[in-house]
Amino acid sequence: MSGGSPLRVEREASGLAVITLDSPPLNLFGQRMLDDLRAAIAGLAAAPPRALLIRAEGRVTSAGVDVHVFEGLTPEQGSRLWDELLGMIDALERLPAPVVFAAHALTLTAAFEVALACDLIVATPKAKFGLVEKVVGLTPSMGGTQRLAERAGSGRARHFVMSGEFFDAEEMERWGVVNAIYPEEEFEQRVRALAEDLAAGPTKAHAMTKHVLRRFREGGMSAADEAIRTEAAELFASEDLQNAVKAFLEHGSPGHATFEGR
Repeated sequence: MSGGSPLRVEREASGLAVITLDSPPLNLFGQRMLDDLRAAIAGLAAAPPRALLIRAEGRVTSAGVDVHVFEGLTPEQGSRLWDELLGMIDALERLPAPVVFAAHALTLTAAFEVALACDLIVATPKAKFGLVEKVVGLTPSMGGTQRLAERAGSGRARHFVMSGEFFDAEEMERWGVVNAIYPEEEFEQRVRALAEDLAAGPTKAHAMTKHVLRRFREGGMSAADEAIRTEAAELFASEDLQNAVKAFLEHGSPGHATFEGR
């Protein structure tokens, strides 16, 4: 893109935020894309939305990293780069709101690693995924290998990374990596509906769900149980819970509460 940012960030009145990769023709993760994405996530972390959708324009979701980013790096410079990018991944995972990644087509390397840091990955039937860093002598370094292993198991992660092959959406759904596949002609509409539904939900409860799962990943079942014992009860102070309980008791059924994210 001539001088402009390779991505857009939009905040909607509903509380939904949308990051759109828009750097045709390949949505490559060059240095500008990486810098702007880090800045976008930092901005959302400072003023969290009620949900975040990450999507892309064009014939591919992303063809991956622009290899110029790696040219001439020393090990020390590479270490600083990975530290910065893993910091971005960590900030994305810590957003106190549901995050959806929409993969409508080819989704490689950095883009897939970003997707794996999101809560939900949805795809079209024609989407394909790959961590192909082996072609330049690298291993995925933005957390993709370990986050793929969390979803699909370490054996599948080894195969995925070491083969450098592309894997289609149906296989990724079988592995538990892709959460849903929507028909191509309905994709944008259904992704938007999913993201808007999450944004309209009990934001604080969703944030606690993410926190408990993070504790589980870091410390196992006992750590997650401890988070429930010591932190989840804070939800009783939220307006959302109080109003939803009142609405349920008044109507005798769910579906009557309106959540405000407070």
